[in-house]
Amino acid sequence: MIYLDGHSTTPLDPAVFEAMTPYFLERFGNASHGVHRYNWEAEAAVEKAREQLAKAIGAHPKEVIFTSGATESNHLALHGVAPALLRANRRRILSIGIEHASVLGPLEQLEAQGFKVEWIQIAADGRVDLDDLRKKLGPDVGLVSVAYANHEIGTIQDVRAISALAHEAGAWFHTDAVQAFGKIPVDVLRDGIDVMTLSAHKIHGPKGIGALYVRRKNPRVELEPIFWGGSQERGLRPGTPNSPAIVGFGKAAEIAAQRIDANAAQLRSLRDLLWSELKEKLPCLLRNGSTEHALPNNLNVSVVGVDGAALFGRLKNVAVSNASACVNGIQDYSQVLTVLGVDRELARSTLRFGLGRFTTKDEILAAAREVADVVTDLRRMEKEFAEQSGLGEQNGECLR
Repeated sequence: MIYLDGHSTTPLDPAVFEAMTPYFLERFGNASHGVHRYNWEAEAAVEKAREQLAKAIGAHPKEVIFTSGATESNHLALHGVAPALLRANRRRILSIGIEHASVLGPLEQLEAQGFKVEWIQIAADGRVDLDDLRKKLGPDVGLVSVAYANHEIGTIQDVRAISALAHEAGAWFHTDAVQAFGKIPVDVLRDGIDVMTLSAHKIHGPKGIGALYVRRKNPRVELEPIFWGGSQERGLRPGTPNSPAIVGFGKAAEIAAQRIDANAAQLRSLRDLLWSELKEKLPCLLRNGSTEHALPNNLNVSVVGVDGAALFGRLKNVAVSNASACVNGIQDYSQVLTVLGVDRELARSTLRFGLGRFTTKDEILAAAREVADVVTDLRRMEKEFAEQSGLGEQNGECLR
């Protein structure tokens, strides 16, 4: 199969696997209990990975906290700052309605605990309305949380402008940078980020490992743990460190940072080729998200005139999704697109292509052919059914 579901996960880079392997087999010590050589080796490896990740985002190693993944990082970020916000009597939190479920869930929990979550207006392409953000900010706002880039439509936010406005109002700025990191340059100082969520398996690293950047000064973020019972990770994330996965995360971050511009150019070229091929072969495609401010590996396309379930059921050789993996078991359409005003049926027949570092031109051309063949066949059957039933053609131009 041709794998084009890179927003969901990515294949492990062989170089990352090679770096991890010794920490499964020979260097298997406990990195949080350094009383002999095995543990010292594991501890040194964890700290090296922390340095690699910090360097990739422009941070100090002590500002990097390892977690089990992005979901935990988002929970730690949002629930972790809540006590400080209460003490400062800043109970309002600003965010946007197209955030990942692992952000929306904690925000809902915080509302039940007495916080007030307000939604910043966004344009049809998913970009934050900065004027509306400016209007909503006030002395009772403690946190602004906006993803660096959207996990479905790939729209990149003006993070520097958003963080600057938040800081002017005395609020902290949190961003879920899971989809952006490793695809475009991310620098916590340049971008004014106070708390940032990261994940390894979106950048050809291992699953089950994430990180949270927490700023130490200017401003210092006061974060409290959501788990207790250990002093690991500055007391913010107790438990034995997952040394092999941490090593893999560090290596994946290092590789991504070293070639980020070249990789972005390659991905953008392949993404544009895919869009060109699909447009040439198929009428009535709607491209979602921003075309100007877009992740280089993302293409989100709604297909008019076909049933979503039939579309995905007939794609045999292309691995692609229509929404976040975290909601696919709950609903079969994109929550992001419906928030942006896309009809639910059209959201069901949406293809979210996520390219990766190992995607090839031949794979893009083959994927475009299969998608075009399947859509053309489904539209033909839809036209025949409409004619036989006497219902008349819906989406007539698209069925020709």
